[in-house]
Amino acid sequence: MEQRIWRVLPFLLLIVPCVAILLIYQHLPSHSNLSTKALRGDVSWHARAGLHTEDPAGHRGSARGSRPFWTACLRNMSMANMAGFSDLPERLQNFLYYQHCKHFPLLLDLPGKCGGPDRSSGVFLLLVIKSQPVNYERREALRQTWAKERQHHGAWIRTLFISGTTGAGLEKLRMNKLMEVEHRKHGDILQWDFDDTFLNLTLKQVLFMEWLDNSCPHVRFLLNGDDDVFAHTDNMVEYLQSLRGNDGSGNLYTGQLIEGRGPVRDPSSKYFVPLQVQQKESYPTHCCGGGFLLSGHTAQVLYNMSKTIALHPIDDLYMGMCLAQAGLKPSRHTGMRAAGHPLIPSAKVDILDPCYYKDLLMVHDFTPLQNYVMWEQVHDPGLKCWKDPRLSSGILQ
Repeated sequence: MEQRIWRVLPFLLLIVPCVAILLIYQHLPSHSNLSTKALRGDVSWHARAGLHTEDPAGHRGSARGSRPFWTACLRNMSMANMAGFSDLPERLQNFLYYQHCKHFPLLLDLPGKCGGPDRSSGVFLLLVIKSQPVNYERREALRQTWAKERQHHGAWIRTLFISGTTGAGLEKLRMNKLMEVEHRKHGDILQWDFDDTFLNLTLKQVLFMEWLDNSCPHVRFLLNGDDDVFAHTDNMVEYLQSLRGNDGSGNLYTGQLIEGRGPVRDPSSKYFVPLQVQQKESYPTHCCGGGFLLSGHTAQVLYNMSKTIALHPIDDLYMGMCLAQAGLKPSRHTGMRAAGHPLIPSAKVDILDPCYYKDLLMVHDFTPLQNYVMWEQVHDPGLKCWKDPRLSSGILQ
């Protein structure tokens, strides 16, 4: 008996660790994101998290309703040979290294948010809200106010928060786990495995448009905005329903216009754009990125244009570049105040006076508490407002 045990012992010593490793692997989070970039610092992995799924027609790969499989995207080391590259801030060096990368793993998905690709025309207004993982309080406030999923005037409003990742190592894993819990509870988060920074907002927009093309291609209209705005989404639905000859199948891209601007060349500025990124000294007319409305048709056009236009560090400008490439123009809407209300802040104006907001579509910027308060006030049936001459003298036109 003892001799038999000694014969089996080497086999046990070999097989037990292997079984243990397999068990640990199976219990790791399915999207644990141990990327080569994190280990080596020179690779950004774009392999899709999860397996291929089949769409209703039985197609695979990149067909609508399924997720494409992305291979690794290597850092473009040739960028370091560019004149003046070493003098650029590190954030812009990293942007240039990965400027060509437009696909990242989708960590949290909502393929049925619009009822499936074929039934997505049932969504009248899709609220697409850019949000970093740490901004839980903002998301929670919006879910209970203007971003609450509901019907208004018979039109369905659906909500999506689009996000990347934050932190590194254990902190990143912890935050991703919290996002997963929030995602399971509310079913309104799309998250990709890229660093959610200011210079990656353009990437976030492109990734979302790719998702839209796959999962919600026939949505009528979209609000694309930040998580620190107040949006009167009831007014938005009524405005969009009033459009003649446009049920979402025509061109619409409207908001607060930015005209006659060019690149900021000051390296200390948040909006610094060096010559290595853009040499041209002018920008096309575009809508302020804090919030704008667009049709589903225009969203599809922008996505198609984005396939051939290099990423730009300023996201709202990039959308304007795609629009210009398609031969389309944005329009101004006086109710979209992505740069803030023109009368506020002022010592003579109450920042939370609902009379300044009840007829607008969107205003930047609002705290979670201010969103709670304003949403209640603009829906107060007893609200009575006076005629402020500044509101009819052209200052809001």
